[in-house]
Amino acid sequence: MPRLTLDISMSLDGFIAGPNQTLEQPLGEGGDRLHEWVFGLASWRKPHGLSGGETNADNEIVAEFIRATGAVVMGRRMFSGGDGPWKDDPNADGWWGDDPPFHVPVFVLTHHARETVTKQGGTSYTFVTDGIEAALEQARAAAGDKNVAVAGGATVVQQCLKAGLLDELQIHLAPVLLGDGVSLFDRLGADAPELEAGRVVASPSVTHLRFGVAKGASAP
Repeated sequence: MPRLTLDISMSLDGFIAGPNQTLEQPLGEGGDRLHEWVFGLASWRKPHGLSGGETNADNEIVAEFIRATGAVVMGRRMFSGGDGPWKDDPNADGWWGDDPPFHVPVFVLTHHARETVTKQGGTSYTFVTDGIEAALEQARAAAGDKNVAVAGGATVVQQCLKAGLLDELQIHLAPVLLGDGVSLFDRLGADAPELEAGRVVASPSVTHLRFGVAKGASAP
């Protein structure tokens, strides 16, 4: 069965986006700093339609994740770019453009039913109105023998963690302090799962931390 994985950049103080997210700044104030390590990598540039790029250890970690992913699950706000067009128009297009970087089926959690939208490069958006487990069931079927990636935002990730659905977390810890913003783990409470330490890879620009999620176990 495909594993449910999370791959995300986070600041040293635990934020995955800065404060005051808008359509123009979907990662909030200062949030782009969390991803500076990835923008120059060949494995990031290629799915974004860009050529060239670095091919170092960071690049291989990103490439590994992309190769293993067969479908993506995300929330409505991530699809629409925070408080983007969908805030007023549930049928508005997402902010990812005509050729999104996913290149696999994407399942969007929403309260607004609509037809599947097909984009260039293999990306399609299926809008799921009956909850995270229904979205995951469809995503697993689409992924085949590959993994399903939870793309975010934080609310969707926290739902998966609380329900014990995630199998693996890979956190790219950036040497950045945002001071405020969207926290990844602040609302888990007693439902926080136990994690199993895995791989650690450090480079001058980021530290990659991989954790398994202990099934059937929660923190006391």
